[in-house]
Amino acid sequence: MLSFKDVTFLEKNKKARDTQGLFVAEGRKLFMEAPAESIVQVLMTKRFAKEHPEVLERIPAGCFVTADIDETRFFGLSDTKTPQGILTVLKKMDWRAEEIFQGACPFYMILENLQDPGNAGTILRTGEAAGVTAVFLTEGSVDLYSPKTIRSTMGSIYRVPHFYVPSGKAIADELFGRAVNLYAAHLRGRRVYTDCDFRGGTAFAIGNESRGISEELALSCSELIRIPMLGKVESLNAAMAAGVLMYETQRQRRAM
Repeated sequence: MLSFKDVTFLEKNKKARDTQGLFVAEGRKLFMEAPAESIVQVLMTKRFAKEHPEVLERIPAGCFVTADIDETRFFGLSDTKTPQGILTVLKKMDWRAEEIFQGACPFYMILENLQDPGNAGTILRTGEAAGVTAVFLTEGSVDLYSPKTIRSTMGSIYRVPHFYVPSGKAIADELFGRAVNLYAAHLRGRRVYTDCDFRGGTAFAIGNESRGISEELALSCSELIRIPMLGKVESLNAAMAAGVLMYETQRQRRAM
């Protein structure tokens, strides 16, 4: 069983999460949607445990439970300003790469050096809603298991396969060998995204919030496309651009 100090360290330290293969999810929703086999420990305030008997009933056998934490003490454990009163320690998700490369029309997102936890979490969440097969992140990207990113996924972290890869080009080459077309919204893009056919194997590259995708990854794309914009705007927020492309793909595939 992790001590309070260990839980706090796990929340704040990526190396600890990587070494132990654990992460912390805060809030009732993230507990209720967590795979039972991944839950290691549950920590609750006395008030929360009293007000939410359904949570106590769902705690899997064999996991460590502390259900009598003082409100003030729990506030020190929490990563939020208004804690709900429950923290869950879980094993990191374990996805099999060979499983996500199966299927006739795979749909992938590649996040290259994305830094904002909110953007990464929103893309994962939107990806689940749009039917994305998997999300790949380059090693320089934000940690999906940081508390802020976990919250922004709203539970999609449990259900959307995700993998860290050495570089954008490395996964681009892998997808090219599997006949998957890779696109990226880019200032050099000629065709508008709605003029493209995303019904076959498709992947989209989303780059760093300030620099966009690297030139190396741009050269590895099947095609650079553009999202039309009015006014003086040159680019969209990374999560917004990803959402536009993901939902256009879903629209086309619904019509198949």
